[in-house]
Amino acid sequence: MNVLPRRIWLCADDYGMAPGINRAIRTLIAHGRLNATSVMTAAPHLGHEADELTKLNAGATRALIGLHVTLTAPFKPLSNHFAPLRHHAFPPLAELIRLAMTRRLKREHFTAEIAAQLAAFRAAFGRAPDFVDGHQHAHLLPVVRDAFLAVIGAQAPHAWVRQCARAPRARPLHDRKGLVLDVLSVRFRARAKRFGIRTNPAFAGAYAFTPKADFPAIFPRFLTGLPDGGLIMCHPGFVDPALKSLDSLTDLREREFAYFDSDAFPRDLARHHVELARPAGETGPAA
Repeated sequence: MNVLPRRIWLCADDYGMAPGINRAIRTLIAHGRLNATSVMTAAPHLGHEADELTKLNAGATRALIGLHVTLTAPFKPLSNHFAPLRHHAFPPLAELIRLAMTRRLKREHFTAEIAAQLAAFRAAFGRAPDFVDGHQHAHLLPVVRDAFLAVIGAQAPHAWVRQCARAPRARPLHDRKGLVLDVLSVRFRARAKRFGIRTNPAFAGAYAFTPKADFPAIFPRFLTGLPDGGLIMCHPGFVDPALKSLDSLTDLREREFAYFDSDAFPRDLARHHVELARPAGETGPAA
């Protein structure tokens, strides 16, 4: 009996962070190896490269384009009077987590900032994003999630948002990062449902970003148990001076690019009875 393939979304994060990332993502979209990317409007290298990304969807949609809400250092707010600031930029992730968990953040600051980043996306692309997610998963945090969902529900009601819980069959207990994301996503999904906002049914793509990480061996694990409509995040890119100045995730981006642009990637998809969803005529997960 023929088994229908599961259709998934493979989303490259961080478009706009650096020219090398932008070029790698556009190349993979053009080669049919990605069907979604999320854009950082608070990053310094979007500008005219928003137009280059839009051109790839001329005629037929090759990739969904989302907003990658950015709330951590070294990036700077787009809104006035954002707090807390550290050296005129957002706080580091560890500090943001601590402040969120102790409820020491003011929701109105995040409401204004997320609205500003959404407005910047509209200015760059002439429309609302297809979906919205968060850099370093900061959108899942207490206080932040309420501001995030309120803004998206009111200003981009047709967009879906990323929840980061793994499929039930893909939850190894030794993966502490995955377990944290599973827990944070429980309340996030419940709040999104209350706002009438769609979410992806399952998530994959988190792994330890260490120099020894073997991405071609890691990626097939993300396909295990991932349901139809599931989402895998990824971070392909080419290393350049701009990237080195902004992010610690460098060489692994080139390994991810090499894998996705290789013959091994479609073979792994076929072996797991998975294919990339076709963005044309689709808005994304219906969960």
